Amino acid sequence: MEQAEAVSITQIPADFDRWNDVLALIMHAFASMDGVIDPPSSANLLTADILRDKARQETGFVALNGDRIVGCVFALERVAELYVGKLAIAPDCQGQGIGRRLMQAVEDLARSRGKVAIELQTRIELTANHAAFSRLGFHETERTAHEGYDRPTSITMRKAVE
Repeated sequence: MEQAEAVSITQIPADFDRWNDVLALIMHAFASMDGVIDPPSSANLLTADILRDKARQETGFVALNGDRIVGCVFALERVAELYVGKLAIAPDCQGQGIGRRLMQAVEDLARSRGKVAIELQTRIELTANHAAFSRLGFHETERTAHEGYDRPTSITMRKAVE
């Protein structure tokens, strides 16, 4: 098993060319949600080109263990906060603090840009994610429904940046 200490967190540079690796990581990390969440994850619609375009509009970070990409996260700048999306950790590396370190990178970015908070959404069914984000200092602010659903499908969580 890889050690989190050996993992470096790096902001994705403009000339980054490993979008297929990031896509493979996200697809592998999100695969456990298939058949669990409804509607299916938007991750299923991603391509390497979509990720490349996402990185032009958002700030991305990757976690590297040597040359292997073992985690990623994207942060979209809004007026008062950063919105976090596509946090993914390689399944064999989960539980080692890599997600915590990626979220810390986003929090540091938010602070450097004068944002008051970071915000994210997690699916109703993913109770382990709710607990993990709560441990990182997030709290639930609302529940929303995807288009066409008459029940909440997502939980919005927010963490103040001090």
